[in-house]
Amino acid sequence: MTGPVGTDDVVSQGVIAPMVEAAAIEITPSREAEVGGHRVRRALPRRARRTVGAWCFIDHMGPASTSGAAASTVAGIGPHPHTGLQPVTWLVSGELRHRDSLGSDQVIKPGQLNLMTAGHGVAHAEEGTAYRGELHGVQLWVAQPDETRDGPAAFEHHAELPRVELAGGATATVLVGELDGAGSPARRDTDHAGFDLSLQPGRSVIPVRADFEHAVVVLEGAVHVDGSAVEPGRLGYLSPGRDELVVEARAPARALVVGGVPFPSPIFMWWNFVARTREEAGAAGEAWNERGPRFGEVDSALDRIAAPVPPWG
Repeated sequence: MTGPVGTDDVVSQGVIAPMVEAAAIEITPSREAEVGGHRVRRALPRRARRTVGAWCFIDHMGPASTSGAAASTVAGIGPHPHTGLQPVTWLVSGELRHRDSLGSDQVIKPGQLNLMTAGHGVAHAEEGTAYRGELHGVQLWVAQPDETRDGPAAFEHHAELPRVELAGGATATVLVGELDGAGSPARRDTDHAGFDLSLQPGRSVIPVRADFEHAVVVLEGAVHVDGSAVEPGRLGYLSPGRDELVVEARAPARALVVGGVPFPSPIFMWWNFVARTREEAGAAGEAWNERGPRFGEVDSALDRIAAPVPPWG
């Protein structure tokens, strides 16, 4: 479920600056928030850690039951805009329906990937389906570089993704980028990667790129990285300089690993926009509220969400 980003997530001016590299794993707590009627753990952005490569937003949603709920109330977020980013949706269980101003209408299920490129501007809604049961997943944002952030919007759905068997009994599903020679078909505008690890008890070794910084977000169970425990509600950050990631699990667990070359540009995040300045973000909010052609219209029965007044006035 997408955003929005508020002042609790970033400093008031919204500037995201690179962090000083650390030799060992750095553990930061997620912030609890409510999005679309569901509790989420927001691992990125946080005041202590703003980006990991081009990844600038991670919401871990659920697990939560949708049994007995009306279809119109299940995980619904009405039409809202985005600029300068790629929302990535990945489910562990349940279903969601994506509709956007490009005309896309796509139900996503576990093991499938939705990736939307916002570019200069796009709008979408996230709706529930007739599915009843556990809803559990993660939504991520990837900041677009200067070369593509003002380009055209696009949407893609990938029903199948490559899987890699790793030393120690772990299985990785490659969401974006490459892992151990297996490449995802998903678009990427920067040098970054993301994969879902299914872990068995024991020690697993994951080959990674030494020029990438990485983050570990546990979806189920708990793991140990560099001797430190990482569990749901925590993000484990690893600075560049290592060519493998050693993960230990004492019981079956599931973890998301994202990484990339440190993002080259300072970015400004406000509401549902990834920009470079607050003026740029504010102009996008005004364009959305004025209902001009920039973002288009979404065919959704859910209420359109207005942009709030920027905190800088």
